[in-house]
Amino acid sequence: MIHMKVQLSRKSADGYVIPLGDLKIVSAVTDSGMIGCGAFDLAALDKFDCPAAKVGHKNGASIVSLQDLLEGTVKEVNLSAEKLGLKTGISGREALEML
Repeated sequence: MIHMKVQLSRKSADGYVIPLGDLKIVSAVTDSGMIGCGAFDLAALDKFDCPAAKVGHKNGASIVSLQDLLEGTVKEVNLSAEKLGLKTGISGREALEML
């Protein structure tokens, strides 16, 4: 597993890349929510009032790095994230800044 700090404008987030065979599970977590690759179940996270967003790669490829996650585009948000202003179409970094 790779763990890196991601510096944001007001705080930092913890970024994770977990290799799972040929797949990589990628996420970034703040004190109030998270963004991640398509492997995350946003509805399940919403049941725990955890704001979360799925991010897709700009060119449609798989997210394999934290850079991909931050530069990618939010494809889906849960209700808890919507309440914080997250929406589809913004960048992963923009979404993380809002958490």
